[in-house]
Formats: sequence, structure tokens, C-alpha cells
Amino acid sequence: MTLDRAVLFFAGVMILLSLALTLWVSPLFVWFTVFIAANLMQSAITGWCPAALVFKALGVKGGCAFN
Repeated sequence: MTLDRAVLFFAGVMILLSLALTLWVSPLFVWFTVFIAANLMQSAITGWCPAALVFKALGVKGGCAFN
């Protein structure tokens, strides 16, 4: 799995987790979903993503989006 796919997969898992928390724990967890969406938008614009740094440090091979 490349770094790009790992970041996208992680974002998808976090969105599903935040939606489950919103549904079953507290409606305020919707702000977690908003945070994830904002992070995805800023990484698309800037090319910098904290999750990509973590995955790269863990040894995931690079992709074309996060160099």
C-alpha cells in the first residue's frame, strides 16, 4: 500500500468512526467529522498532511501526492 492510499484509507476510517460516535455517543462528535474534512481540504491544497508524516515514519512507501 502506498502512502497516498494509506492516508485515504485512514481518513475514511476516521470519518466512519466520527459518524458512529456522532450517532451513538454525542451529536457534538460531528465537529470531529468537520475537523477531518478540513484536514483533507488543507492537505489537498498544501500537499502537507500530518497523517502522511506518521505513515512515512512508520515506513510506508511513498506515493505521488505526498512527496
